[in-house]
This record gives sequence, C-alpha cells and structure tokens, in this order.
Amino acid sequence: MQYPWHLYLMGAMYIVAGTIHFIKPKMYMRIMPRYLPAHKALVLLSGVAEIFLGFMLFFPETKDLAIYGIILMLLVFLLVHFYMLSSKKAGAGIPKWALLLRIPLQFFLMYWAWFYLQF
Repeated sequence: MQYPWHLYLMGAMYIVAGTIHFIKPKMYMRIMPRYLPAHKALVLLSGVAEIFLGFMLFFPETKDLAIYGIILMLLVFLLVHFYMLSSKKAGAGIPKWALLLRIPLQFFLMYWAWFYLQF
C-alpha cells in the first residue's frame, strides 16, 4: 500500500524540527525544566530522536515503531510545555495563550501519528 502524502509531511516535519535542535540549541535549552540534568545533552538527544523517528516513518518496516516512538516522545515533551506555564521566565517570553494552545496541539500531534497505524 502506498503511503499518503501527509505521512511524508509528518516525517519531514520531525526531521526539520530535530535539525533545528542542532542549529539553535540555546533556544531549546532556555525552555528546559530546571529539574532535568544536562540540558544541552538532552536537547541534542531529543533532536537526534526527532530526526531518527522522522526517517523511520518513511519505511514500512519501521513506520509503526516510529509512530509509537513519536507518541512517547510527545508525551515526554509535555513536561517542557507544562514547565513553560510555571512562570514568565520559564515561558521564554511566549504569550500565555500560545503556551496554553501548545498543550492540545501535542495531543493532536499524538492523534495524527496514531492515525497512521492503519496504513
């Protein structure tokens, strides 16, 4: 069965997002919860995970594993989104309404990934 074009879009989206972790790591380190250790290493590791999972979506043999990995990754990233709501400094200057909007967006992204288990 041929994949829908939007599955490739999802893969490309994670590859681009992961690449940005290496281009602008300080942007991500600013929003890391203080209680997590080794911020730079975690930022780079999450970038590697996003890139790797994005590429895995392109192959039938690894697509389902990538989907479960993406959902798990997005669940972990919720820690950052909730931390950013904890104070103005943690929010990195992003308006509160945008920070609040990111929470349902995470769940939409999880649903979007889950949807592709049928292909």
